[in-house]
Amino acid sequence: MASVTLKPNESQESLLRRFRKRVTNSGVLSTVRRKRWHISKSELRRIEKKKAIRRARRRQRKTGGK
Repeated sequence: MASVTLKPNESQESLLRRFRKRVTNSGVLSTVRRKRWHISKSELRRIEKKKAIRRARRRQRKTGGK
């Protein structure tokens, strides 16, 4: 659980900004989004393979080579 304490003379906006950054870095939201719906292992592997192919194609396009 991410938590932050109010520093002396700190505004609410900066406190909220620090909290959001800590939540993002902890990976809580990505875990919740991933577990929102059940995805079977085979489906997860298929999705990851698709992502890897897309990454490889983007790298190929970026370098301009084959």
